[in-house]
Amino acid sequence: MTTPPDHAGRVRALFTRIAPHYDRMNFLMTAGQDARWRAEALRRADLHPDGRLLDLGAGTGDLAIAARRMYPSLRVVAADFTMDMLRGGQGRAVLDWSAADALSLPFADATFDAVVSGFLMRNVSDRAQALREQCRVLRSGGRIVILDTTRPSRNLFTPLIWIHMHLVIPALGQWLAGSRADYSYLTASTENFLRAKALADMMREAGFTQVGFRRRMFGTIAIHWGQKHASPVA
Repeated sequence: MTTPPDHAGRVRALFTRIAPHYDRMNFLMTAGQDARWRAEALRRADLHPDGRLLDLGAGTGDLAIAARRMYPSLRVVAADFTMDMLRGGQGRAVLDWSAADALSLPFADATFDAVVSGFLMRNVSDRAQALREQCRVLRSGGRIVILDTTRPSRNLFTPLIWIHMHLVIPALGQWLAGSRADYSYLTASTENFLRAKALADMMREAGFTQVGFRRRMFGTIAIHWGQKHASPVA
């Protein structure tokens, strides 16, 4: 799928508009399951109390805040390229908040022990580059975990999934945020995103090993994980 020339600017403008309602809409759209998926993503990250974690595309910091609660001494950076999202997060917790573009991260090589993201990858214009950047900033043996939507295979729930995505989510967006169009974009970005296996293959091409994934919510959500290839000990 070819992205429009100003894809990044459009996405930033969209998330600026929905920032005040982002957390409540996530809860409503997922029937409260998003917190459970984030907890699973953090378990897959294999965090350590004295480690360094990057929450990329952090939004208002749900993953970063949950990780800090698990390990108060964990050094956490919450990064996003939408300033209104970061401002919302700064009011929730004291963390290292960073304005950052997923395609060109402002961090040195091998900075982090783990990189996690929640609902980031379907919105970037160059997924391969975003994965390469995450691999670059990970130390040898570091973990990547991606929580995002995925295109489900057809099954008995397909009609209900269609109704939820095309009717329920836009209606919730209109009711809570006053914008049906913005939440119709979120539906379209889900339907045009990679299938789970294709994203796993892309992760391997970017340099990750031990890649795996699990689907959730009738196949519409996937949690992917992998490890940066560990350099041999001299």
